[in-house]
Amino acid sequence: MIDQQRVKELAHQFAGSAIEVRRHIHAHPELSYEEVQTAAFVAGKLREMGIEVQEGVADTGLVALILGRDPQSKTVALRADMDALPITETNDVPYKSKNEGVMHACGHDVHTACVLGAAKILNELKEQFTGTVKLIFQPGEEKNPGGASLMIKDGALENPKPNAMLGQHVMPFIPTGKVGFREGKYMASADEIYLTVKGRGGHAALPDRAIDPIVISAQIITALQQVISRNADPKTPTVLTFGTINGGFAQNIIPDEVKISGTFRALDEDWRFKAHELITKAAQGIAEGLGGSCDVFIDVGYPYLSNDVKTTRLARKAAEDYLGKENVEDLDLWLGAEDFAYYSHVVPSCFYRLGTGNEAKGTTNGVHTPNFNIDEDAIEVGIGLMAWIALQQLNANS
Repeated sequence: MIDQQRVKELAHQFAGSAIEVRRHIHAHPELSYEEVQTAAFVAGKLREMGIEVQEGVADTGLVALILGRDPQSKTVALRADMDALPITETNDVPYKSKNEGVMHACGHDVHTACVLGAAKILNELKEQFTGTVKLIFQPGEEKNPGGASLMIKDGALENPKPNAMLGQHVMPFIPTGKVGFREGKYMASADEIYLTVKGRGGHAALPDRAIDPIVISAQIITALQQVISRNADPKTPTVLTFGTINGGFAQNIIPDEVKISGTFRALDEDWRFKAHELITKAAQGIAEGLGGSCDVFIDVGYPYLSNDVKTTRLARKAAEDYLGKENVEDLDLWLGAEDFAYYSHVVPSCFYRLGTGNEAKGTTNGVHTPNFNIDEDAIEVGIGLMAWIALQQLNANS
């Protein structure tokens, strides 16, 4: 049995290098499916540890193995995502993004640094644990179809297939030093809705000679809120939000068409696809009833994320032992989406939150904002805890 104190000592020892890794990745962000330099950097760090790495999985993804004693007995996988967002950073820090218009605003730099740091700890202890730790560094978490789905298709979960999988994600609304867990369904599916409402343009003063797609669009947007709220099970959270409306070019001209886009979130797969049908039928029916037409395209995204009860319960117990019960929180349902969900439908998984918030350091801004940053003290917690949970998963499965 590996002593917890030894893991904490190694986490403290390797925290500085993990922070350096995080800062390097943060300063050199790359967009989804373009993580060429990031992947090369991560592969280099793994080789420095003496860990063999498979490159080119789903193009820019990586898979590596840390082999303990009897490596074929059990396997636990640790996942990191490597892509950044199309956001211009406003933080004034030495490691500010050097790539204009691209920023690690969701903490994927932290996730990658933490998995590398945990790998460093586990590699140091590989003669003392039984089983295999699989490291998965994936592209494209932020963009459909989701890098996780591509990694799975490219065999990342085979040879060996994990018995359990862990994903750790930053959370600025949880203070540094604390973490959060939730068993069962946790995050929503996410689908992109694209509507093109077509009418017939004309003079604003002569609406009888035109078919106004702006008025039709207004009715569609309002009606779809009712379609969803009146058909969804009240006990199952659902969100339909439209974020863009584009149409017209002058105040006195009726345009030919209006483009609308939005997102649909759900926590039930049957209802999710039934809702797609209802959205399509209602949008087309309203448009046709008012003399126009509506083209509907639904880009099906990530499924809902479900944390395996046994895996998550074990991970939470490990966190309570490592950090103290007072530093482990319950998470509410979250209607955000994560492509880790794909893994959770294939392997018993646990996706948990790492607190990175610190009001004194100004790190409580939400993800996907230009001033998002983390309290880097969280990295020592992140690398040690992930390594400790992985060890407990291997021990429990032995």
